[in-house]
Amino acid sequence: MAEEEKAADTMVMTTGSDGQNVEEATPKKKQPSKVKLLAGEDSPYSELELKEMVDLYDRSLKQFDAGEIVKGRIIGLTENDVIVDIGFKSSGLVPKIEFPNLNELKAGDEVEVFLDSVEDQDGQIVLSRRRADFIRIWDRIVGAHDNQSVLQGTVLRRVKGGLMVNLMGLEAFLPGSQVDVRPVRDFDAYVGRTMDFRVVKINEAAENVVVSHKALLEAELEEQRKKILSKLEKGLILEGTVKAITEFGVFVDLGGVDGLIHITDLSWGRVNHPSEIVKLDQKIQVVVTDFDEEKKRISLSLKALQPEPWKNIEDKYQVGQKVSGRVVSLTEYGAFVEIEKGIEGLIHISEMSWTEHVKHPSQKVSMGQTVEAVILSLDKDNKKLSLGLKQLEPDPWEQLIEKYPVDSKHKGIVRNLTNFGVFVELESGVDGLIHISDLSWTKKVRHPGELVKRGDEIEVVVLAVDKEQRRISLGHKQALENPWDKFEEQFKVGSEVEGKIVRHIEKGAIVELPGEVDGFVPHSHMSPSNLKNFSAHFPTGEVLNLKVIEFDKDGKRIVLSVAEYFKDKDQALYYEFLTAHSIDPNEKRERKPRTGERKPKEQKEAVETSEPSPAEGKPQDNPEAQ
Repeated sequence: MAEEEKAADTMVMTTGSDGQNVEEATPKKKQPSKVKLLAGEDSPYSELELKEMVDLYDRSLKQFDAGEIVKGRIIGLTENDVIVDIGFKSSGLVPKIEFPNLNELKAGDEVEVFLDSVEDQDGQIVLSRRRADFIRIWDRIVGAHDNQSVLQGTVLRRVKGGLMVNLMGLEAFLPGSQVDVRPVRDFDAYVGRTMDFRVVKINEAAENVVVSHKALLEAELEEQRKKILSKLEKGLILEGTVKAITEFGVFVDLGGVDGLIHITDLSWGRVNHPSEIVKLDQKIQVVVTDFDEEKKRISLSLKALQPEPWKNIEDKYQVGQKVSGRVVSLTEYGAFVEIEKGIEGLIHISEMSWTEHVKHPSQKVSMGQTVEAVILSLDKDNKKLSLGLKQLEPDPWEQLIEKYPVDSKHKGIVRNLTNFGVFVELESGVDGLIHISDLSWTKKVRHPGELVKRGDEIEVVVLAVDKEQRRISLGHKQALENPWDKFEEQFKVGSEVEGKIVRHIEKGAIVELPGEVDGFVPHSHMSPSNLKNFSAHFPTGEVLNLKVIEFDKDGKRIVLSVAEYFKDKDQALYYEFLTAHSIDPNEKRERKPRTGERKPKEQKEAVETSEPSPAEGKPQDNPEAQ
């Protein structure tokens, strides 16, 4: 009997972390039955009675399954662990670090632990207080997710993409986009703050939780949004907070609904960027200018709350008044000056100087510069204001008329050449134009560069002064003696001269005559036949014997002829001249039909003649005279 009781009460002794032996009611090895009573000849119990006793003992012990939370009682402490009895045949050990309130623990305290394993490789049950706490919190979080209830947590730290939150001891992720309904500019400001959250996503496998604070705010703002939209109408004045600033305008939070102030509606004055007028998170009053109910778009205005500066402008400004303002814009044609918020005037480049040719306003003013100007015109209806800078000084043209009277002679410097003439500077800021026709008495000038170049000093005569157009007409040839009185005698019709070919033109050749005067020789008076390329037969620089056939003093025109020169000369000389220029003397000049004229079918070739040939004296043999 004593041996049976000893066998029933067999205990296993283990060594604790403190080196002391600890009794445990757990067998070292797993047995088919939790208790085995030894039966034999000396046993007072039958085999059936022994089986009934074993079954009775097994039923007295609690049944446990791994993976559940169980209640236990603290029965002792070791150096590193807490011994917990959960009603199993052996107690379990839980690391002390899993108890945050370790100093408050005492024997007999009831605690909840997680049964990780009924028996490990050493036959011990495996318990965890930390896992029990986690599962209990996880169940609450899952329940909050399913019920969409609100949980409170504390922001721990900033991480990439958002913030980490302590949610009842479990770390949850708060994305940056879910922190607030407004864009968050400083996430660090939220660290340490206790806030309400809603669980928006759970990953059971990875045991990850995603929360949102924005979802709670949106729910609160939805009611405000409905209330605002229900009373929204044009002209309504509302208070809002600047939510975002862009290049084209400002978004304002009206309390759950956003509106846009376009950059043109921020101020009556010029605005380069909205940040010049408002700042982020600034509270402002705005006026509703438009509302699209379908698209939920609200247009707002800030300047509508301010008086329109053009409304009574005629009471403040009049034509001829001197004003002061700031240069706010430069263009190729002038400078815009803001004389007060919302009122800008244009100083055209033509109104910047009396005498200088201003090509760009930056020559006179710069951005941001404060300048004075005179009001030239005021158009209230079209909101246009014309200003003048040069009107601040006396008009020098009043004095120029006296200083540069017509027919007066002066010297100037060639400043610019154009196809039509030469600009000459008479003094600083005062230029005059010599037209190409007034450069020379004798030369047929194609471009002024043939006679002058930039920087040359040139003598001129004032031909005309136009005060209104600010123009002075000059002449260079007028400063010289007119040689055409002398030419009238020198180049009278019928006189014979020599002329050097200067250039060929479409109808003939320009020749230089004595006295450096140009004359004209028609092609028909150079050859009795049509030539495709006169310059090949009569090269530039060749000197020709000519006879004057026309002299126009008023038109400054001298026309000459080779054919007329040889008319009263020996025919052999004329043939010799033509042969020397590779021209067939017997070839006749064809008459070119006039536009629209039809030749008879059997019409013979006719040669236009003006005078009898110098050799034969027959009209048909004469060169064409045009």
